[in-house]
Amino acid sequence: NPYAGLVSHLRAAWLSGKTRPMEYRVAQLEALGRFLDEKKEDILEATALDMGKPSAEAFFTEVLLCKNELNNTLNNLSHWMKDENVGKNLVTQLDSAFIRKDPYGVVLIIAPWNYPIHLFLVPLVGAIAAGNCVVVKPSEVAKNTERLVAEMLSCYLDNDCFAVVTAGVQETTRLLENKFDYIFFTGTASVGRIVMTAAAKHLTPVTLELGGKNPCYVSDTCDVQNVARRVAWGRFFNTGQTCIAPDYVLCSLEMQEKLMPALREAITEFFGSNPQESPDFGRIVGDKQFRRIRALLCSGRVAIGGQTDEKERYIAPTVLADVLPSDPAMQEEIFGPILPIVVVANMDEAIDFINARPRPLVIYAFSCDSKVVNQVLERTSSGGFCGNDTLMHVALTSLPFGGIGNSGLGKYHSKFTFDTFTHCRGCLHRNMGLEALNALRYPPYSPQKLGLLTATFEIKRKGMCTLL
Repeated sequence: NPYAGLVSHLRAAWLSGKTRPMEYRVAQLEALGRFLDEKKEDILEATALDMGKPSAEAFFTEVLLCKNELNNTLNNLSHWMKDENVGKNLVTQLDSAFIRKDPYGVVLIIAPWNYPIHLFLVPLVGAIAAGNCVVVKPSEVAKNTERLVAEMLSCYLDNDCFAVVTAGVQETTRLLENKFDYIFFTGTASVGRIVMTAAAKHLTPVTLELGGKNPCYVSDTCDVQNVARRVAWGRFFNTGQTCIAPDYVLCSLEMQEKLMPALREAITEFFGSNPQESPDFGRIVGDKQFRRIRALLCSGRVAIGGQTDEKERYIAPTVLADVLPSDPAMQEEIFGPILPIVVVANMDEAIDFINARPRPLVIYAFSCDSKVVNQVLERTSSGGFCGNDTLMHVALTSLPFGGIGNSGLGKYHSKFTFDTFTHCRGCLHRNMGLEALNALRYPPYSPQKLGLLTATFEIKRKGMCTLL
């Protein structure tokens, strides 16, 4: 296997204990901070070349949010790493019982192309903080960003413990043949199944950050202008190439008619009368992705936008009206600047529509009535939830991010990333003396011993009393 030597080298470094001291982890994390600071312009340029990503969007997602993760981790790492003392029973009162935060070992991070810095660096921060050695596999689709990561990251991190592998599908398949102690994958559900199958051969635990069709319910009682701006921003941010973008709107026919002019106004406000000329609207990452998204325009009727330019891989911010559940746009995650609107009679029908489909990565609900938003929250299931806005829940380092069912497995962001890459090792350190206290558990057994054992080990439900 072409990667066996690399993995063995990293495993030897991990077994040496090099990555375990807090000082080492902090030094590597601070080096990542220097990478973001010193290569900021290179990151903005590479993402612009790969998908025309506007510099403001690239800075916010690929630099600022990464720095937030990094600084929050550095601010709290000493606390996160500490042994966690736990409760004890009568028998172990004089002993030490605790949870040790151990690293897994050598872990693999496979990143996607849509946020090519953010979606490898945020997991990497947690993996380093937890004391692991790491192989990072950036996406080959975002070629310029892949080259930047491959050439520059090794200048900042310890090459004995961290490595970048550039690989296509065949090479990644060979990479997955190696035994890793944890695999963190972000991408599509179909590839996620391949990763999970490869991991199963070594009984390797995985986190799968996948996608899905994120519904956005808009009730009849809401501020239409605000809804239009927030939905349009979430849908067309990064040219719609965002796993948590609102994938389709569910609303009444009356609300569809109100939303349409408000969405048109919001799109014009954001990108001008000709979004193709806007510096704030990007491009589709590749020809294959462009053709797939363009084919979805036959769904329903094009109410706003619909223009395409294959040479530039440009698809205009588009809204499709009167979309049917059987239409092509409703059969797969769109991952582009197209927003279908599906008409439902009411909230109950919208909830039934959502629950009849695979659980999404996030559900959005808009209403001036908080009871409506709470009803959608309580009666559905998804990886995350955001009421009266889109995307903004990921900006909070205090919230876990992850999917459920088809949209993923596991969670991360900040402390949750540290926990993901940490093995919680249950530990009990007993006193060598006081052997008489142990006599109750040794044979020969008797009813008297069993009664005393029960009294010392039994956990009783609170509020219950014993009748004498």
